[in-house]
Amino acid sequence: MKNAFSLRRIIPLIILAVVLGWLVSGLFAPRVQQIDTSQGIALLEANLVDQAKMVDGDQRVELVLIEDFADNLPDDAPKEWADYEDRVEFFYVAPQGEQVVDAITAADPAGGYDSEVPQTSIWTTILFTFLPILLLVGLFWFLMSSMQGGGGRLMQFGKSKASLVTPDTPTVKFDDVAGVDEAVDELREIQEFLEAPAKFQAVGAKIPKGVLLYGPPGTGKTLLARAVAGEAGVPFFHISGSDFVEMFVGVGASRVRDLFEQAKKNAPAIIFVDEIDAVGRHRGAGMGGGHDEREQTLNQMLVEMDGFGATTNVIIIAATNRPDILDPALLRPGRFDRQVGVDGPDLKGRLKVLEVHSKGKPMAPEVDLEVIARRTPGFTGADLANVLNEAALLTARKDGQLIGPVELDEAIDRVIAGPQKRTRVMNDHDKTVTAYHEGGHALVAAAMNHTDPVTKVTILPRGRALGYTMVMPQEDRYSKTRNQLLDNLAYAMGGRIAEELVFGDPSTGASNDISQATDIARQMVTEYGMSTDIGSVRLAGSSGEVFMGRDMGHGRDYSEQNAAIVDREVRTLMDNAMAEATKALQNNRALLDRLAEELLEKETLNETELAEIFADVKKVAKRKHWVSGEWAPKTAPRKKPVTAPAPPLEEPKDTVGEEPVEAEPTDQA
Repeated sequence: MKNAFSLRRIIPLIILAVVLGWLVSGLFAPRVQQIDTSQGIALLEANLVDQAKMVDGDQRVELVLIEDFADNLPDDAPKEWADYEDRVEFFYVAPQGEQVVDAITAADPAGGYDSEVPQTSIWTTILFTFLPILLLVGLFWFLMSSMQGGGGRLMQFGKSKASLVTPDTPTVKFDDVAGVDEAVDELREIQEFLEAPAKFQAVGAKIPKGVLLYGPPGTGKTLLARAVAGEAGVPFFHISGSDFVEMFVGVGASRVRDLFEQAKKNAPAIIFVDEIDAVGRHRGAGMGGGHDEREQTLNQMLVEMDGFGATTNVIIIAATNRPDILDPALLRPGRFDRQVGVDGPDLKGRLKVLEVHSKGKPMAPEVDLEVIARRTPGFTGADLANVLNEAALLTARKDGQLIGPVELDEAIDRVIAGPQKRTRVMNDHDKTVTAYHEGGHALVAAAMNHTDPVTKVTILPRGRALGYTMVMPQEDRYSKTRNQLLDNLAYAMGGRIAEELVFGDPSTGASNDISQATDIARQMVTEYGMSTDIGSVRLAGSSGEVFMGRDMGHGRDYSEQNAAIVDREVRTLMDNAMAEATKALQNNRALLDRLAEELLEKETLNETELAEIFADVKKVAKRKHWVSGEWAPKTAPRKKPVTAPAPPLEEPKDTVGEEPVEAEPTDQA
């Protein structure tokens, strides 16, 4: 019933009624023929008028003609007089008013004459006085209700927009989350506290009031929060950080108060704030004042998190991709006590993610998910889900019934480099240049001593690239050595060197290679301490992304002399990389021609075909032992370094809280 009488329904009805009333009054009003002013005065002078009425304001004269008007017309009357109706009217201007009055007085109509001064009705006055105000109020109401989602929510713009997920809705469990085992273990305590808080309170333990999940996009932070709520079986309030911010100051703070009030009423409960960096940015960063809407909202959130009691079963979980820009007051103990990093999955994690997302998808028997996991290092859970979905779409496009290795291989390439551009046609010269360019990358990678194996080379255009060479590590790596970085530089410049050696006329296709190689070389000098002249000194700024207001406007912290040394060292590293790539290609020139010929013929070479070509590749000489200064030995140590022990076949069991088992006595001979 409330919707039936809402203002958005009443205003159109009122406007429709007014328009209909105006149309009806116009249809049923008596019709009066309008004539010229001269003709009206002539009718008065000819004594053909029975009644006359002057209307002041409108400057209008209404005339009622005599009976048998057409029969009493004089002989010299105009012909159009015969067509006049019983009532006619004419208008006059102010200077003609005296002439019109004299004509009516002289005619002295038999029915008399009258003067009318229109009086505005009180209702008309009220209508025209308040109608503009009502229209403005209605327009404001409509715009505000539209901004807040409509449906009579104008007076609720200070209310929280959090969506409530009740325990009886389909839930997500920890079994649905794969590849982030450490994060799951950290969050299981939250589940146990919500289920049995007395267990922790009995030993004086305090559960964290807030848990911050941080990591790259697509790693499963939102899924983890839903899994906590699903496992604990408690109400789950989900809201985005941007939902707190409006153009009206104070609205965000009001929504924060309302959100926490709702959570306390439904306790035990979980509040999940996605993308909290939208409202929790560092204060006092030089952008905006201290009274803007975002900072007021953050202040209210800090107050509400401090207001949790020791027994309040409300836990706030937040997710962000930029923990470096969050306000320190938000991250201190007592608010977000626990910070859980959610990184991309490793090899085992990727395999588990693929197994989770492959449920319900018909896979061909020859599909090996472990091979797919090995081919996708650096992929997040969302990327892997996208790979399987793209493979399913490709299978459906081909009217297939099972998802095979070909579709999965194409799906991986789509996620990495984009869809293949089948309509792009290259001439023979450009195709040959691309073949030698990609062949140069692959051959240099195969000739170096610390590069990963080449798994695929293609000259088919895909995305913004005319071709690409795929180099995949055999296992997950979390750091790189100096030799590996130098090999990466040589591998990156292999395409450019191949063009110079074969054609003597390099193309623009190496622009991205040069950019990536320059970034690696500059990081080696300014961040990794791999330069003898600069030494182990960090000259670069923050490794994170720039935060406007905190990082903008800061100059570099080193002199012009050091800047010149950095540029020289970067140039030296690039020149050495190009020299090594040149040597590798010159030593294997026959293989380069063979590789380019195979690419021109087949367009794509897989790992098996590449391994056959590179079976006779000549490796470049190994580099000498490198040290950063005079304090270290110049030669490689004779004693081999210790190696890490092999991991146990089974995970060790947690024996905390278990009673020791006494060994039974054995018979001794």
